[in-house]
Amino acid sequence: MTSYPIVIKPFGEQALLVEWPEMVDEAILYDILRFHNHLKFNCLNDPLWEFVPAYNSLAIIHRDQPIDYEVLRRQLKDWYKERKEAEHIDHFIWKLPVCYDPEFGSDLDDVARILNKTVEEVIQLHCSVEYTVFGIGFLPGFMYLGGLAESMETPRKDTPRLLVPKGSVGLAGKQTGIYPQDSPGGWNIIGKCPIPIFNGNNPHPCFARVGDKIRFYPITKGAFDLHKIEAEVGIFKIDKKEWNA
Repeated sequence: MTSYPIVIKPFGEQALLVEWPEMVDEAILYDILRFHNHLKFNCLNDPLWEFVPAYNSLAIIHRDQPIDYEVLRRQLKDWYKERKEAEHIDHFIWKLPVCYDPEFGSDLDDVARILNKTVEEVIQLHCSVEYTVFGIGFLPGFMYLGGLAESMETPRKDTPRLLVPKGSVGLAGKQTGIYPQDSPGGWNIIGKCPIPIFNGNNPHPCFARVGDKIRFYPITKGAFDLHKIEAEVGIFKIDKKEWNA
């Protein structure tokens, strides 16, 4: 099992931050999640501890009181050495529908021009990859999805929009993602997903977790309208399958 040179830093009175090498890499992400599981179930299993994994870091937060940074830092160094390769992590691959109709993909033509591809090629390439959820943030439920093909890398817009509609699917740099609610944003919008990504009334407001994978599939405008209604009345079921990281 590969070990990485971790750095532990204070993160306020009640938290600290464990950092791995600064790169977008699945092996690092799953090492973070393995360590997260080891801490959660074997070391810091009091429910007052909270963990926030993302990209190349793990925030460890105590909800109730200040922590003894030096003591916890030494413990974390030892606990990191104790984590086990055998502790597999159960995750899901989620298949989400996207409508790439011009009504929803306001930047699709521009993206195709920038990438020197046809619109059909952009759609096909966007749907051909299983993206990894490297982080959830910016907005509640906004999944930063890594794994975009190099040939699809697109710079952010020079001037962000003041309003990007909920469900919009965008590209920026090496990532793709779905806006879970209306928001300003500078990503290139190429389509729209009719399925809510975040629901604060659910026990798990965002169905996906860091380490899960997302795959998109194209749908027509008619299917979009149908799936939107199905989602609103609670009968749409997201296609998913389990896998072990």
